[in-house]
Amino acid sequence: MSISQRIDALPMTKSMRKILLLTGIGWLFDAMDQGMVSGVIASVGADWTLTTVQLSWLGSAGILGMILGAALSGIASDRWGRRTVIVWTLVLFSIGSALSGLAINYWMLLFCRFITGFGLGGELPAASTLISEISPKAKRGRNVVILESFWAWGWIAAALIAYLAIPQFGWRAAFLIGAVPAFFAAILRFAIPESPRFLERQGRHVEADSIVSGMEREAGIIVSEEDEVVPEASSSPAPKATGLFKSISSLWSRRHLRATAVLWVLWFGINFGYYGFVLWTPSFLVAQGFNLVRSFEFTLIMCLAQLPGYLVAAVLIEKIGRKPVLTLFFAGTALAAWLFGHAGSTAEVLGFGCLLYFFALGAWGCVYSYTPELYPAEVRGAGTGWAAAFGRIGAFIAPMIVPVLYSFYGAEQGFIAVFVVLTFVFVAVAVVVAIFGIETKGRALE
Repeated sequence: MSISQRIDALPMTKSMRKILLLTGIGWLFDAMDQGMVSGVIASVGADWTLTTVQLSWLGSAGILGMILGAALSGIASDRWGRRTVIVWTLVLFSIGSALSGLAINYWMLLFCRFITGFGLGGELPAASTLISEISPKAKRGRNVVILESFWAWGWIAAALIAYLAIPQFGWRAAFLIGAVPAFFAAILRFAIPESPRFLERQGRHVEADSIVSGMEREAGIIVSEEDEVVPEASSSPAPKATGLFKSISSLWSRRHLRATAVLWVLWFGINFGYYGFVLWTPSFLVAQGFNLVRSFEFTLIMCLAQLPGYLVAAVLIEKIGRKPVLTLFFAGTALAAWLFGHAGSTAEVLGFGCLLYFFALGAWGCVYSYTPELYPAEVRGAGTGWAAAFGRIGAFIAPMIVPVLYSFYGAEQGFIAVFVVLTFVFVAVAVVVAIFGIETKGRALE
């Protein structure tokens, strides 16, 4: 049996749960930083008297870093390993976050947000690829959705910090609070092993066998000696990973064309839609007449709605498949965005906001689960990284469209216009996935 076959035959083990937990803790602090940006944008704007355009760039600087980080980390993880990338990108992320809290002017803060985004953008694709590769096929989708669910806990922590710390201690404290535990999470990640599938692809069969044998012992599975180290029959040791442009051409070759096209639409749409509303939620609520503390309180409640969204997605993704769940959650996000944009009362703002976060974050979990499953091992990191990088372009554009719509239509009609645009984007993605998506439920990675 090959390493991949042996992993797919395993139940969930103690080692798998440990890897999932340690990877998820880092994911949580990534989310904390992103979540605090929405509160910080409102606070920094008041503190430094920034224009709407300057605030837009503050939100977009991190996105630019995420674009570059995601593109490079995918190639790096195919060359040097998933574990190496997720450890050092989290270190870089924590340094950028700490320096953001010490920024002495707008331009320094802008640069620090770029560095933080570079680490964040580089880590997430590599981490989801590692969890996908370490998981048996029957639990693979669920495990990646669970990993993504740590994002919700990070946003809840961020909302609490925004609600309790920013009004009391200022926005600098928020960044520093997130930086220190993120650095310790990076240190903890040194305890995570490398992906055995990656090691086998690199010809490091003994190392791969050692990791998988340990998990088999935990599960009480006895494998005969002749079956322990058997390379994939169809693969020789992997060639060195390709460069930046060659990796793109490989992803757009005939073999991967359909998968890449669907994923790039999927990633662009969810980034555009998500960052079109999530970074501006406190500012939206302030514009609707709520004070800053009240807007942070509402954002915290909406963030709690993410948790059942992830839970439902994690259950359904292994029961009915990736395509139906993605289509369902994107359609639900579209409906929630339309309703939120037309909310006419405080109860509707809160209720439809919770519905929006429920579906949007459930969709995110499915996207991270689905992406690594569409590529073979030799380009899995690059494929995931480039899809994430292209998607971040949507995240970069969306926060800049918000002030344009506001200035053109005015605050009240501009609020509606923003969510009409987001509704259209979510509907378009749901249609593309439903028609052109490839189902991967129950399919072996290799």
